[in-house]
Amino acid sequence: MQFQDLIKKRILVFGANGMLGQRVIELYKDQPGIELLTSSSENESIFPGLAYLQCDITKREDVKKLIYDFVPDAIINASAYTNVDKCETERELAWKVNVKGVEYICEAARVLDTHLIHISTDYIFDGTAGPYSEVDVPSPVSYYGRTKLASENAIKISGALHTIIRTNVLYGVIASGRLDFVRWVVNSIRKGEKIRIVTDQINNPTFLDDLAIAIVDIIRFKKYGIYNIGGRELLSRYDFTMRIVDFFGLDPSFVTAIVTEDLKQPAKRPLKSGLIILKAESEFNYKPVSIDESLAIMKKELAL
Repeated sequence: MQFQDLIKKRILVFGANGMLGQRVIELYKDQPGIELLTSSSENESIFPGLAYLQCDITKREDVKKLIYDFVPDAIINASAYTNVDKCETERELAWKVNVKGVEYICEAARVLDTHLIHISTDYIFDGTAGPYSEVDVPSPVSYYGRTKLASENAIKISGALHTIIRTNVLYGVIASGRLDFVRWVVNSIRKGEKIRIVTDQINNPTFLDDLAIAIVDIIRFKKYGIYNIGGRELLSRYDFTMRIVDFFGLDPSFVTAIVTEDLKQPAKRPLKSGLIILKAESEFNYKPVSIDESLAIMKKELAL
């Protein structure tokens, strides 16, 4: 993929060592004319040789200095506290990362007229009437969802040029970090481990490559506002698992169907969820691959 027509040239990525940050960096890092600065809370980057600065986004002056020194054309905020259950007990930390950190980024972005691309989630909805469009009214049922909705609201009133991307159930290839859902299913069953998967959580799983490309296009075409980015196929987590099982020739007897209530999780989950992607499809020609196509890409890249 070549981005010679990309108007924005200086790109800053927060959350560079996370799933999405890694994939966005993979797209940008070898492109001519792109000056890339990556940042996360860890001391070191997983991309040797790339410009990297450690930054705790809960520290206002550190965030603003990093942004002012680099003067980015676009900031991609892929940094978040995403452990849904721990957010219930670690509320102060979740708020600092998911809300205050975003406010600090906005302060600097507004001054520089920098385009902020912020990643949000379907967890801002209650999961009673999905799939949801960009204009549906949020009603989060978990503290994580509340922090993500608060971050959206902070961005909207900040005066910064912005795009809010809502997405759900990310999966795909990354160089480092915890396993995504697909690799967790494949690895668990191949090791002979039984897995329990819920039948009552409905989403349209999002392939990381599709989301990363959407971010590049949003920056390229100067698309502002809210966009839903997800897959084409709306299905339960159990049905998604069985698609993975079938594709990789795994033994389906290792998968047990349960409902969300059986998990006794601290945080409530939206059940009938998912995101309508028509706006992105029509406004900048977003074209997600099918689940089978994405699994084929992962199989080839990871030799699964």
